[in-house]
Amino acid sequence: MRRTVLERFPAGGPRGSRPAEEFARARRDEGVPAEVVMDLDTDAFLVVIPKQGSESR
Repeated sequence: MRRTVLERFPAGGPRGSRPAEEFARARRDEGVPAEVVMDLDTDAFLVVIPKQGSESR
């Protein structure tokens, strides 16, 4: 599945801080199907949505 990245957040935030989760929750409250995934290569949390339109297989 292809995804569109809405925002990136560094993984090394202060303890108890979850800016990626908060950003994703705000997008979901707006009706956008946002979710948080971890990009291990860049050590960052990504807020993504499924790519819009038809997918090629």
